[in-house]
Amino acid sequence: MTNYIDGFVLPVPRNHLNQYRDVAEVVAKIWKEHGALAYFEYVGEDLKLEGTRSFPELLGAKEDEAILFGWVVFDSREARDLANERVAADPRMRDLIDPLTDPSRMVFDAKRMVYGGFQPLIQSNSSKA
Repeated sequence: MTNYIDGFVLPVPRNHLNQYRDVAEVVAKIWKEHGALAYFEYVGEDLKLEGTRSFPELLGAKEDEAILFGWVVFDSREARDLANERVAADPRMRDLIDPLTDPSRMVFDAKRMVYGGFQPLIQSNSSKA
């Protein structure tokens, strides 16, 4: 299986995590309607490893911010590109995201999000003999 993924990392104020999660649950459904195979978001917990640069450092995160790490899985880059077009045109996305990025609330600052599309290098899944 060789999939394509979009990956992203972003800081979210901890006091807005519940609101962010509620929106992300709907966003995941929209992505899957438009071609994503799977959608994941995780909250950072163990983010420091001596000798490496941490996600909070990279993003300039404040003490009261959580780091979210997520990825969306697609069959191929072509499927991802088509899904991105469809999601961008879906009015539900604008209705969901615009309130989160409102400067008066700043639940989510898109300028601080790190994003990219990735092709497989290796894939190793556990198997039970």
